[in-house]
Amino acid sequence: MDRVTLRGLKARGNHGVFPREREEGQTFVVDLVLGLDTAPAAAGDDLTKTVHYGVVAEEVVDVVKGEPVDLIETLAQRVADQCLKHEAVQEVEVTVHKPDAPITVPFDDVTITITRRRP
Repeated sequence: MDRVTLRGLKARGNHGVFPREREEGQTFVVDLVLGLDTAPAAAGDDLTKTVHYGVVAEEVVDVVKGEPVDLIETLAQRVADQCLKHEAVQEVEVTVHKPDAPITVPFDDVTITITRRRP
């Protein structure tokens, strides 16, 4: 399976379990690895036979900006579900970064990574 990777998609969202997170929001960063067969697109130089990663990027940002959830696990699942709506995408790996998580000790990042496949 071939891979199309998008790294560092940034959007502000109001996700989290604490009231301050819901009220003020924070920046989330999403990385995607889309698994698909790119051979048909390459053979005909045809965008319609692959995934339009620009459209996927916009949709993922809309998910992050959208309806708040408590957990980044839930946010990652929503992102994966959106990516799998694209016919060419057979598998997706989603990493959601929450670099401003409300943790009381020094840290660089908090992430969740999930992999979902078409049934």
